Amino acid sequence: MRYLPKSDADREAMLKAIGARSIADLFAPIPAEYRLERDLRVPRQMAESEIVDWFRERSRENGDGHATFLGAGAYYHYRPVIIDSLVSRGEFLTAYTPYQAEVSQGTLQSIFEFQTMICELTGMEVANASMYDGSTAAAEAVMMAVRLSGRRAVLIARSLHPEYREVLATYAHHQGLPLATIPFSENGRLDLKAVEQSITADTACVLIQSPNFFGTVEDLDAIAEIAHKNGAMLVVSIAEAVSLGIVEPPRQADIIAMEAQSFGVPLGFGGPYCGVIATRDRFVRQMPGRLVGETKDRNGKRGFVLTLATREQHIRREKATSNICTNQALVALMVNIFMTVYGRVGLRELAKQNLAKTAYAAQQFGKHAKVLFPGAPRFNEFVVQTREDPYAVNSRILGHKIIGGLPLQKFYPELGNASLWCCTEMTTRSAIDTAVGLVAESEHSVKSAKEEVEEVAR
Repeated sequence: MRYLPKSDADREAMLKAIGARSIADLFAPIPAEYRLERDLRVPRQMAESEIVDWFRERSRENGDGHATFLGAGAYYHYRPVIIDSLVSRGEFLTAYTPYQAEVSQGTLQSIFEFQTMICELTGMEVANASMYDGSTAAAEAVMMAVRLSGRRAVLIARSLHPEYREVLATYAHHQGLPLATIPFSENGRLDLKAVEQSITADTACVLIQSPNFFGTVEDLDAIAEIAHKNGAMLVVSIAEAVSLGIVEPPRQADIIAMEAQSFGVPLGFGGPYCGVIATRDRFVRQMPGRLVGETKDRNGKRGFVLTLATREQHIRREKATSNICTNQALVALMVNIFMTVYGRVGLRELAKQNLAKTAYAAQQFGKHAKVLFPGAPRFNEFVVQTREDPYAVNSRILGHKIIGGLPLQKFYPELGNASLWCCTEMTTRSAIDTAVGLVAESEHSVKSAKEEVEEVAR
């Protein structure tokens, strides 16, 4: 929408039309002590050329030309240029929630194809039309399990993304759902004995992530067996969708909650991203969001309909499963295009590249620092423990235009100077070797300083 300024004459005409003498008369009902009688303290107006320059300067602060080893739920993958070309078309870009669904055949078909490919990818029978992101998908999946099981308690893996756990805690607080956390073992996988000991007759579900926050692939067969034999459901969260190109999908799960940002959705300051819930057909009535189905019209022509919509704007509020979600169809379309461009073979090759680069990086880091959680399969993330504080290491690395791993002290203080490193197909061997070399220098420097102190003490 363009900004259309008003002249003094325009303002006078409008005031006359409504019977006001001045603009101040419009604010008369507001008590004087609450009125702002001065100009807002905002920067002066800028010319268009100055605005363009200003935004260019800000964009340079985003790390252009930097290699990055950050992951932790938001991943730097290549985005085929065709994605933006297609989603920028007016019929997609300006579409909103299909309340009069059947007139939105293009939007419905896109959602239908999104659901179909997600089901093929996850091994589930039904998927919904996208959630806000992976964290809300995980929380909604837990609420869904509570409704289906009639139980209240929830067991959560401590290796689940810490911010996913925070979102779930917010959801559960006013619903009075007791949440218990299950620890991880020395290899980074869920502690199965702790699961056995913690699960009760009131446990609605066990919520895990695989690959988990540390990049470790969980033993889903063992976890599913424990959960199901005790009458609980298994909810599996997937933060890195590309892993499904090579990691067996969690078919043992009752509900899968996934973040599909890796599939062509650009990195942003928290989103918008693309959450997914996929589940068994028999659980569909308790699934939040929308479900698009295929049908035929009276002339036998293929068509698409909004088959199920369990949010309160479509049905009676007391029967609604959730207020999720507004229209995420544009972001889901990005995922659609990505999956179509890569296909089965391309997605597998992409996952293999991620796997190979991570294996090389972990091996190289392991020569100079300690790589935690050995002995279990991992995808594209690994944890490195250093002698020096990770923030100091990252500050030094940043000078070489490399963004280091995510320090874990805030979330896992017991791991000491640990940080989470991630490699994708966008990570070059030279960036890995440079980062490893800088970490090696740091380790050697700290070790030498420690030995000097010990020598003086002797």
